[in-house]
Amino acid sequence: MKNTLLAVCFLVAITFVSFAQKVKISTTKGNIIVELYAEKAPLTVANFLRYVDEKRYDGAKFYRVVRMDNQATSPVKIEVIQGGLQNDSTKMLPPIPQETTNKTGILHVDGAISMARGKPESGASEFFICINAQPELDFGGKRNPDGQGFAAFGKVIKGMEVVKKIQQGVTGQDGPTNAYSNPMQLLKEPVIIKSARRVK
Repeated sequence: MKNTLLAVCFLVAITFVSFAQKVKISTTKGNIIVELYAEKAPLTVANFLRYVDEKRYDGAKFYRVVRMDNQATSPVKIEVIQGGLQNDSTKMLPPIPQETTNKTGILHVDGAISMARGKPESGASEFFICINAQPELDFGGKRNPDGQGFAAFGKVIKGMEVVKKIQQGVTGQDGPTNAYSNPMQLLKEPVIIKSARRVK
């Protein structure tokens, strides 16, 4: 009886861990399912799941896309889509320590999901998904001048066609360009995140 109970508890624990590792991001362009690597990037995954579990991403947006045709002035080019709360500070949580790729081993491969940031240790609500491998976003990469890279914490396992569809949206808005903001990369019609939920 005791062994049976232990076996049941073990199966429940395994099921929960499996359940906790995947999130479906439902958007107006389709669904994206990401697998999260909590064992390698525990702080970043816990932060992302808090936004998910508290439904802070419901009604958020994919609002920025970076393609070869809209980063002409950047010496280090990348391809990503970026989403999150953008300017809605009412739903933002405090920033978290950065789990760099040299510590986690999670690289910015095709489909990687990662935390967006400006200065080091400033990642909070914004995230991006890579289209094609983006090694310049890893630790030591040149996309960010500080060389710390970004904190990848999972990967798209279903819905890359949706990611690519979002990336092809029409961009270009009025506004100043600086190191962390380029209005030519902002979608004219942001893609709404209807919900983000854990899935099995």
